[in-house]
Amino acid sequence: MNVQNPWNDYSSYIRKIFGSRVQKIAVDAGFSCPNRDGSIATGGCIYCSNQSFSPYYCNNDNSNIKEQLQQGINFFSPKYKTQKYLAYFQTYTNTYADTETCLDRYAEALNVKGVVGLIIATRPDTVDKNLLCEIKKLVGSQYLAIEYGIESTLNKTLDYINRGHNFGKAIEAVNLNKELGITTGAHFILGLPGESKDEMMEHANIINKLPIDIIKLHQMQIIRGTRADEMYAVNPNEFGIFDLNLYVTFVSEFLRKLKKTFIIERFTSETPRETLVAPDWGGIKNFEVVHKIRNYMNENNFKQGDLCK
Repeated sequence: MNVQNPWNDYSSYIRKIFGSRVQKIAVDAGFSCPNRDGSIATGGCIYCSNQSFSPYYCNNDNSNIKEQLQQGINFFSPKYKTQKYLAYFQTYTNTYADTETCLDRYAEALNVKGVVGLIIATRPDTVDKNLLCEIKKLVGSQYLAIEYGIESTLNKTLDYINRGHNFGKAIEAVNLNKELGITTGAHFILGLPGESKDEMMEHANIINKLPIDIIKLHQMQIIRGTRADEMYAVNPNEFGIFDLNLYVTFVSEFLRKLKKTFIIERFTSETPRETLVAPDWGGIKNFEVVHKIRNYMNENNFKQGDLCK
């Protein structure tokens, strides 16, 4: 935690590890998802629209993993003076295949010049000890983080959004990461349908009990063409859609309840306006929301963890 950011910021964490800036490059490795292909359910989570956040070069239809990473490197290298990159397996469920297939795709990324580690985004119900041990062995001394989409600590919410697993699975997965010494990221959405403000705030107290290293938050968004879009049109009041100012104050209070040791990577998700139904924040960029949260907390002398029980 520094003077500028009243929370433990991800950029500082990365610099401590690598001694310099490191750029994440998103990869679409062609994985599917068990609640899309019928293994658990079909249709995916009600809000799911991977195309809304995937960069142009992250397209498995047009290129392989090596080519995607090289396109990402070509895009970022003129903008930032860095020669280090993390391959971010972002799209869908990136452990949803047999072990050999998973390892082959991770190895392809690690063999790209400049790639110094992996971040693997997945679901907590698609990992086991054997797979995680094999991933750790493959990565060796390079950086490895497994990022779980947990989304909510409430089983009623997970059922409602068609998540396909309960909160117990998330607890099992993060504890397994801890046992194996793997850095754990966790993703949560604030404003999911049916959750009161008090229930959302209680997530912080529950999260504090888990061996998580990195937290990613973002606001509930209604993306055009998703199941949530259809549901929102019928009953918008069911969704906890934040206006911008309320989100800034709510996230600030949420941070105050989180343990000081958590690394905070993200507060918001930015979706192209042409695909976004709600909330309408006037096209504000992610970094601008971060500035608002920082300013609000600094003006009020708030810090991450100062209300942590």
